[in-house]
Amino acid sequence: MKTIAILTSGGDAPGMNAAIRAVVRAGLDKGLKVMGIQRGYSGLLNGEIFEMNRNSVSDIIQRGGTILKTARCTEFKKEEVRKKAAQILKVYGIDGLVVIGGDGSFTGARLLSDLGVKTIGIPGTIDNDLPYTEFTLGFDTALNTVLDAINKLRDTSTSHERISIVEVMGRNCGDIALYAGLAGGAESIIVPEKGYNLDDICRVILDGKQKGKLHNLILVAEGVGGANDLAEKIEEITGIETRATILGHIQRGGSPSAFDRILASKMGARAVELLVEGKTARVIGCNGMNIIDLDTTEALAMPRKFDEKTYEIAKSLSY
Repeated sequence: MKTIAILTSGGDAPGMNAAIRAVVRAGLDKGLKVMGIQRGYSGLLNGEIFEMNRNSVSDIIQRGGTILKTARCTEFKKEEVRKKAAQILKVYGIDGLVVIGGDGSFTGARLLSDLGVKTIGIPGTIDNDLPYTEFTLGFDTALNTVLDAINKLRDTSTSHERISIVEVMGRNCGDIALYAGLAGGAESIIVPEKGYNLDDICRVILDGKQKGKLHNLILVAEGVGGANDLAEKIEEITGIETRATILGHIQRGGSPSAFDRILASKMGARAVELLVEGKTARVIGCNGMNIIDLDTTEALAMPRKFDEKTYEIAKSLSY
């Protein structure tokens, strides 16, 4: 192992830059040449590859997004395209590749590994939707972004005695809604794993009103969707003014939390260690703050388990 490269793929997440920094500096510390690839697999196919040094990653640990830029590359599903990518890596003398992204990015890395490129994956996605790891990079920061918005909305909702519905990211995974809802004291949390009953939600709201509750907060994951429609239905049934707020891509931005910076640094350093050890087709994760690694195929095949315990706790504390 003489030369390694790093790319970020798919949706950006806070902590990606901290991971890039860790890979570059850990690689240089072990005497490796480190290359950066811009714009993910698309940039790889276009030869957007450059050498990185310690200064390349100075003052980025606190920055959100990714200095390497990111893109989605659907054509990478084609075998001939992947063969071209492997050949380009060979031309640049790149022996190992670190990929920061989600399940689609990891699938591409595994297929590259089949072509002789040593690959290691680092989970970078705010949705926390990879079942093999307790946390993904960016999840904690996104939670804090949502929580900050909730705190502000609660102020105005209390003043106007209205209901606030906050739609957060999470197409197939409701972790952002669940954990932000618990931390923000939401009266109802709606996630794709559980769905919802409109009558039950309205009953909670009306019962709370009778007890003197001045406002209500409802968290809904985008996988359930329809925050505006839900607001109209709830207002029609309860007679209480209801407003929907869709946070959108603001959740992906911002300076990463201390947790995400530390996790990214540990994962980046471990990725380099695995490549130096000659490992390939592995993905890195965490169990708490303990860093783990698994076979990519095995990790992606794991069924995702919804955190039923936390969901029940949130329900029991909401009213």
